[in-house]
Amino acid sequence: MKIKVDFGKITGKIKPMHGVGQPPFYHDDFSMFHYLTEAGIPYSRLHDVGGPLGCGLYVDIPNIFRDFDADPYDPGSYDFTFTDRLIKNLCEAKCEPFFRLGVTIENSHMLKAYRIFPPKDPQKWAVICEHIVSHYNRGWADGYRFGIKYWEIWNEPDDCYTLETSMMWRGTPEQFYELYDISSRHLKSVFGDEIAVGGYAHCGFYAYENYPDLSDIGRKCTAFTEFFFEFLDGFFKYIKAHGSPLDFFSWHTYADVKTALKHADVCREILDKHGFENVPDILNEWNPCADAKNRNSHIPASRALAFMLGMQYKRVSLLCYYDARLGPSSYGGLFNPDTWEPYPAYYAFKAFNEAYKLLNQVECITDSNDVFVLAASHGDKKVILIANIGPDCDAEFNIGESSPVSIKVIDETHTYSELTGTVDLHCLHLSADSCYEISFNGGLDK
Repeated sequence: MKIKVDFGKITGKIKPMHGVGQPPFYHDDFSMFHYLTEAGIPYSRLHDVGGPLGCGLYVDIPNIFRDFDADPYDPGSYDFTFTDRLIKNLCEAKCEPFFRLGVTIENSHMLKAYRIFPPKDPQKWAVICEHIVSHYNRGWADGYRFGIKYWEIWNEPDDCYTLETSMMWRGTPEQFYELYDISSRHLKSVFGDEIAVGGYAHCGFYAYENYPDLSDIGRKCTAFTEFFFEFLDGFFKYIKAHGSPLDFFSWHTYADVKTALKHADVCREILDKHGFENVPDILNEWNPCADAKNRNSHIPASRALAFMLGMQYKRVSLLCYYDARLGPSSYGGLFNPDTWEPYPAYYAFKAFNEAYKLLNQVECITDSNDVFVLAASHGDKKVILIANIGPDCDAEFNIGESSPVSIKVIDETHTYSELTGTVDLHCLHLSADSCYEISFNGGLDK
């Protein structure tokens, strides 16, 4: 296969594709956050941090405002103690919080559900959210001025088509539409363009082949995935009719790399169809290897880097991988909860940051469907990232005559370590399920 790079042709900006979900902390221990800094992780989305490992102390509205009958204008009604610690440590690690206004998923909801019901007073809930934003961005209640940009209303309210089986929203779609409308209006009326308000962390476009015709979906589409689209259409129609603010639309997918790229296209198609052409879409839960198999191997690393590289070419504006937690989970793909050390996939994020730091995406073309490539430059510094999710192959490069300064590899025998000896870029062997970071300094001969 062939790879052609023109470092003289800038095609856009490298986007923050290497954000993560909940960050690696355990109770009140944030010592792992240096890994976020070292990989330049730009955002950490704060969903599901209030659950078992969060001990019911962090981020969630009921953890901060513990008595819903209290006065929302009284600083004494709020308990920011633990969430302050989390936010401060994230900001000190140069990782901006992506703040989800809502509650953690209740996986044991069938035994008993606690906090996933619609707020009994949506307007009061919006006022509570206002004061949480004010605490972190305007210094209210002995607070801070962190300038947190993204504020997301709820998470996956469409997670199930029956109220009894929902782990996130024990209410009707219409009740959520109303909550979003009231909350987004209120927050934007107070903060304007200081913040971006959006949502709603849509479950995903898994039955995309059937959209937009929902009249004949029984053969391919379950009632579960049909409901994703019904909820989505209803949401867009409602906020369009009510003029509800939507600064960004967030969505999720746990599909494989190539399928997820199709989901990104469908997302934009649907947003454009409903008249939201200028609304950014944010994919803030994704993980193509969300299981415990091969966790300590190079395979999740190649999938993660391929995902980030592929999405850079789509219209999605920001990614948050689910997730970077430190604890037992099929989704926690970056850190080993036993050793508190990174899995190989972490280094895929560190490699992407090498391109992100250079700001400028340059023209890069490949003729393989299994090899994902991205090139970036800034001044004399240049980098090429490669993720091969297919079998072994040989890559022939067209980049000029200069030699790379270094080639770092993640494969069966390397974990983000440099290749030694003479490397010929005219024919570089790419191992199956591998990642490559090729760095250059100085000008490239044309």
